[in-house]
Amino acid sequence: MTPHDPAPDRRLPQALRDLAERARKAQVGAGPRAAACFARCFADTWLTSMRPTADGDVFVITGDIPAMWLRDSAAQVRPYLPAAADPEVGGVLRGVLRRQVRCVLIDPYANAFNVTADGAGAGYPDEPRPGPRIWERKYELDSLCAPLQVGYALWRATGSLEHVDEEFARACRAVLKVMRTEQDHEARSSYTFRRVGGPAAGDTLPRGGRGAPVAVTGMSWSGFRPSDDRCAYGYPVASNALAAVSLHGLGELASAAGRAALAAEASALSAELAAAVRAYGTMAHQGERVYAYEVDGLGGALLMDDANVPSLLSLPYLGWCTPDDPLYLRTREAVLGPANPWFFQGRAARGIGSPHTPESFVWPIALAMQGLTSSDRDEKLRLLELLAATDGGTGLMHESFHVDDPTRFTRPWFGWANAMFSELWLDLAGLSPTPLYPALPGA
Repeated sequence: MTPHDPAPDRRLPQALRDLAERARKAQVGAGPRAAACFARCFADTWLTSMRPTADGDVFVITGDIPAMWLRDSAAQVRPYLPAAADPEVGGVLRGVLRRQVRCVLIDPYANAFNVTADGAGAGYPDEPRPGPRIWERKYELDSLCAPLQVGYALWRATGSLEHVDEEFARACRAVLKVMRTEQDHEARSSYTFRRVGGPAAGDTLPRGGRGAPVAVTGMSWSGFRPSDDRCAYGYPVASNALAAVSLHGLGELASAAGRAALAAEASALSAELAAAVRAYGTMAHQGERVYAYEVDGLGGALLMDDANVPSLLSLPYLGWCTPDDPLYLRTREAVLGPANPWFFQGRAARGIGSPHTPESFVWPIALAMQGLTSSDRDEKLRLLELLAATDGGTGLMHESFHVDDPTRFTRPWFGWANAMFSELWLDLAGLSPTPLYPALPGA
């Protein structure tokens, strides 16, 4: 199978075809090129990237990397949530959640997994050596939020609590244990990561793989960012905000399912993380407060943003705050301009890139997120058209592209970016998916 060719036995269910047709007919205002992109991007994950298994779950590859990232797979299925009440669509989404849950139970510190226990991995001699079902063992706080998000969204979309079984509850308890442990990384955590040899050795965490020093703040530590790049400081602010929101949703979900102890523990940790972000997660910029990208509780703070979600740009999308929140608006202005070292502009586009990709490459994920967090419909439509115009002639989104030449791009097959373009179209069409994220109290 070549990239973007549907598997022979895959078809788009009628419920998803109906959803795509409603979206196409909506008065979005986009041109034919954007419409063609939507049709192809919307179907992409379902037709090319899902792998039902004999164990009754569904493995979702990212695209041109044959591994399943918890974070990516949650984003890839999000555009299908408006049709989740359909038995076929809902059954597949529950299968994806079941696989996410089983991945967490294999190793809650891993970020990406193999479809079988074949020992395939990222190809680097990492220490400690990951198990045979693990593609990569970079600990990323936001990854643990993925099954919580999908579990909450399925409940909201269908009203069903069928997926809140004992296996789901065990995975949630594992998530809570890790997040609690990493609130005091220095004293309580045994996690280390070292990547030996070659250019990728830069992924090794300092201090023998433990990461740079941090103080106890109430936030939860993370070794790596949503980009899979190591953290400069130990507390990524947007990831902690996402964790607070996701745990709040778990509290609601577990309470509805009659799991009172799990609900109480999730709600308590949510409140702690939210309070810590508000107390420690900002910094001074041009005489005002903005959210920092990362902090360490020792006075270190980083002003930047990265295209990968969770990001500072995405905070309203995550349910952390409203789009008109003054602190968010100041942060948004900073990260969508020269104060952010990963903001680039050129003849074809301007937007947020990442240290994960070359300089002057912007990410469609960030452009879509800029649209999804905007209160201005004209800006949303402009960004949708821009994304279609910078597809490099492929009819699909990519990881990143050069701001002067969109035919220079990274990753020809990237399911997450295709899903984000689809979600922006659905947003403009008034068909936004049921939230993966509940609104946090006080947002």
